Amino acid sequence: MKTFFLYLFGLLTMCSFSQESLSELLQKHNTKQVPYISVEQLAMPKTNPVVLDARESQEYKVSHLKNAIHVGYDRFNIETVEMLIPDKDQHIVVYCSLGIRSEVIANKLKKAGYTHVKNLYGGIFEWKNKNFSVYNTQEKETDSIHAFSKDWSKWLNNGIKIYE
Repeated sequence: MKTFFLYLFGLLTMCSFSQESLSELLQKHNTKQVPYISVEQLAMPKTNPVVLDARESQEYKVSHLKNAIHVGYDRFNIETVEMLIPDKDQHIVVYCSLGIRSEVIANKLKKAGYTHVKNLYGGIFEWKNKNFSVYNTQEKETDSIHAFSKDWSKWLNNGIKIYE
């Protein structure tokens, strides 16, 4: 019986160490070359940046932040962004599911000369986890969130997870 409890204790200890926090996940995958903005800061009325969605189109169609401009990730085109946002001093916030792909896109914007670019900490998952509204392609509020994958969806604790 003592061996069983030792085994169980060891198993629980291993599981607790394997659980990453969002902060640890982002620290592991991001370079911190782009400053973060929190979902609470972005939601403040006085904050009025251009918001860019760096997810794929099927993710954007399921849910996105209000007035977000879809720029994608795999087919991101800096020339398109330069046509949409000619002012390189415009405040811009880029988001994706968690803040990993958006950092890549935000870095591309910085390299193109944009001076006020931020990455949304925790992405649309954190936005929804904090009970902020998201919208579908008809610009109607929705509880559905494209969860990207089963592995990454563990970071989404609020809303209806969609995988298609």
